[in-house]
Amino acid sequence: QVQLVESGGRLVQAGGSLRLSCAASGRTFSSNNMGWFRQAPGKEREFVAVISWSGVSTRYADSVKGRFTISRDNAQNTVYLQMNGLKPEDTAVYYCAAGGWDTDPSGYAYWGQGTQVTVSS
Repeated sequence: QVQLVESGGRLVQAGGSLRLSCAASGRTFSSNNMGWFRQAPGKEREFVAVISWSGVSTRYADSVKGRFTISRDNAQNTVYLQMNGLKPEDTAVYYCAAGGWDTDPSGYAYWGQGTQVTVSS
């Protein structure tokens, strides 16, 4: 069992930066791939990034490649999403997820409650 709590979301101007954090509880954190997804109002939840359990491998959605960076600290049971060059279209609730590698949300077993990111133009 893995419990996830996101933090760091807030209102930011376009072009700004934010770092989201996801704190995990449970002994199996370091053996789980960890992902970030987002969901805007009226839209489906979409893949943002994923990092392997070791931190060696990462994948990104084309829409965030070059702007967002996913990382993890297994000693702190935390995964991060550094977001630079934010755009209004990045506005969404951002969710942390554990246990998958796929871009499909159904491939992940555990989810956090989400944190709101709002980018003003």
